[in-house]
Amino acid sequence: MFPTFESLIPDKQIQILISAIIAMIINLRSIPVIINISGLRGLMDNPVKRSSHKTPTPTFGGVAIFAGVLIGYMIWNFGDEGILIHKVFAGTVILFFLGIKDDLYALSPTKKMIVQVLASAIVVIGSDLRISDLFGIFGLGHIPYILSILLTIFVFVAMINAFNLIDGIDGLAGGIAMIASSGFGLWFLVNHHYSLACLALCLAGSLVGFLRFNFSQSSKIFMGDTGSLIIGYIITVLAVRFIHLNVMHAWEADLSFVSAPIIAVVILIIPIFDTIRVFSIRILRGKSPFKADRLHMHHLLIDNNLSHMQASFVLYFTTIFFTVTTYLARSYFTNTELCFFIVILLACYFIAGHFLEVRRLQLKKEELTTTDKTSANKTPKKEQLKLSEVSTN
Repeated sequence: MFPTFESLIPDKQIQILISAIIAMIINLRSIPVIINISGLRGLMDNPVKRSSHKTPTPTFGGVAIFAGVLIGYMIWNFGDEGILIHKVFAGTVILFFLGIKDDLYALSPTKKMIVQVLASAIVVIGSDLRISDLFGIFGLGHIPYILSILLTIFVFVAMINAFNLIDGIDGLAGGIAMIASSGFGLWFLVNHHYSLACLALCLAGSLVGFLRFNFSQSSKIFMGDTGSLIIGYIITVLAVRFIHLNVMHAWEADLSFVSAPIIAVVILIIPIFDTIRVFSIRILRGKSPFKADRLHMHHLLIDNNLSHMQASFVLYFTTIFFTVTTYLARSYFTNTELCFFIVILLACYFIAGHFLEVRRLQLKKEELTTTDKTSANKTPKKEQLKLSEVSTN
């Protein structure tokens, strides 16, 4: 009998590590090819008024991310995937083609929403992946079946679009997704859910390879809607499964977190908070919540003279800091108290956004004043030069 990969490398942790490295290498090797093809075919994203980039840039990084996750995961057979992963990949393929079409020809929000609901329903209903319990938050526990289906599909669609919304500067969506997938992946690995751990860490590996080019100045690429839809979908699968497994193991102290919903929210604090803040402000100002603008936190940081990398790392640090803080605090506070803590954080997020918006306006006024003074000072000098030429003649 010929040896299989599994017989050659029986340790599942090493298998997962190899898969994550392969996913990263696929991105490192394939993205330069995608950049070249995009340049030859003119498949570039041209900057508009609200863009944070100044030159045409390829937007098909999501193709490499998809390939890295798919190939990295499919190398091994862990034996514990059940029906869930099959449904996940079915939904991922649907969103992959939706993203490709949207990157080539802009689709209407309604069509995109319908496809997102379909992809979400496949995994929610098809594999019974639901948020079925709130662990006593505000006294709420078990959620009825129909309500849990609707709630979970809403969470999927909201998170898919939240990642799409934060994909506005270099490294932000990819970096936040890398942090979240690494966190969930390590929990799955420690608790011996190897298929989910491999899926999560293959996504993290793919994003490491992608970020090398997303932060680059000479060979830059964006993930496009293809990438943001895929990572939003997979991250939501991981988050909901994390909550679901903690419900199943609620009485096993070593395996479960009673505060699982709170931890999942905090890991995804930036896309969740930014979506809530931007939609709320747009509605309060009488605008459509889907109308594009520069109200996102990452735009405000950029407009306050931070570089793309600096702004992204500020938001990375915010995610990691509050995740660690919540993890440490979970033993001392109830879920309802931690929920109030999240509400306080959201209020602070609104205040910080308002401060940055006011400061951005002040910086623009100062810039205009400086420009006016410079132009005013230039005119007399020209006149003086003409007068001196006349007197010399």
